[in-house]
Amino acid sequence: MTDEGKRIDLNEVERLVEALERDLARARRGEAGIGELRGEVEQLRATLSAEDIAHADVHRGLLGVRDRLHALGDELFDDAVKAGDYIARLGRLLGM
Repeated sequence: MTDEGKRIDLNEVERLVEALERDLARARRGEAGIGELRGEVEQLRATLSAEDIAHADVHRGLLGVRDRLHALGDELFDDAVKAGDYIARLGRLLGM
């Protein structure tokens, strides 16, 4: 359970992480902050790969990705990462 007592749809998180990874691979390597976002996504991927998935850890990971996307929103190319779409999807997963 998350801090709010709701379970996170791990299959949907998995699909979101895969989409983020695909889009980040297309993003320019030198873009400011992209490396940090990649790190957040990799950490979330590792959390999802754990034998015993802790929903609180997934929740924290989703919040980290959402916060990083908010911070990078103005810097990301429209064709590389659709920040608004991801932020909305993360919000839904987090029950916001």
